Amino acid sequence: MKLLLVICIVHAIFIPCFSFDVSGMDLPLTLDYYKSTCPTVFDVIRKEMECIVKEDPRNAAIIIRLHFHDCFVQGCDGSVLLDETESLKGEKKASPNINSLKGYKIIDRIKNIIESECPGVVSCADLLTISARDATILVGGPYWDVPVGRKDSKTASYALATTNLPTPDEGLISIIAKFYYQGLSVEDMVALIGAHTIGMAQCRNFRSRIYGDFRVTTALNPVSATYLARLQEICPESSGEGDRNVTAMDNVTPNLFDNSIYHTLLRGEGLLCSDQAMYTSMFGIQTRRIVSKYAENPVAFFEQFSKSMVKMGNILNSKSLVDGEVRRNCRFVNT
Repeated sequence: MKLLLVICIVHAIFIPCFSFDVSGMDLPLTLDYYKSTCPTVFDVIRKEMECIVKEDPRNAAIIIRLHFHDCFVQGCDGSVLLDETESLKGEKKASPNINSLKGYKIIDRIKNIIESECPGVVSCADLLTISARDATILVGGPYWDVPVGRKDSKTASYALATTNLPTPDEGLISIIAKFYYQGLSVEDMVALIGAHTIGMAQCRNFRSRIYGDFRVTTALNPVSATYLARLQEICPESSGEGDRNVTAMDNVTPNLFDNSIYHTLLRGEGLLCSDQAMYTSMFGIQTRRIVSKYAENPVAFFEQFSKSMVKMGNILNSKSLVDGEVRRNCRFVNT
């Protein structure tokens, strides 16, 4: 994959812009798939995402997370958006999703606008993929070209949503294996988890961390001890108490897409066990080196994040490519 780096100007702001040559890849996706059928699709999504992120900057992380959870189950096919029906068991109630995924109404909102301009043309899977790219840009992250042409699945997989998605308390080796299963490398994993720089976490997902080895990984640093005390105020030790209370995974620049999350890991202050393990786990020789590199070099992080997002977005559902559809409503299979 050939990488081209230029500087893009978005609303008078200079940002890194990464373009990848996909011409040599055997994929049914292209950059101009909607050129004749819905030429305004990228502009429509961008403009609506600008409003959505302006309303609440946290919406950026919500959409990126939704895209990640879609791609890791049966490819980037919009299956995560399907509501449960009598004939379809959806993914929304699977344990990694039920208490953490949001953003469905955001996708509905954008889909309704696109359907009014180009009915039956743009898939929900493409819509979500483009929206995740735009969400990243709007909070200070890099631009990358998004190949499109995905079809929406007619099925979902509760079972795969339960087993394929990494969990906050999962060990490093197991998480690496889940990324490898998707065709993603350790470098991809460390870069993609960098999206936590704008993420929020619920108490239920970081309780074991702040009442576990947090003091050990921060080497009893007094500043970190103050931060830990604030976290424990947000998240009581008793299970079930304050489970839905949230805090930022990056406590320095929570609404800015930057490399601050890696500095957090260097300080031993990673909020999630799974994140901190990339730097402090005894099995993290390779991940520790990559974390240090991204902490030192934000351009390297942006470059790899862009490349890894394209790579993840190219995880396709081969069945949907054959008999998939373009849903009129992202929540339901067409009838």
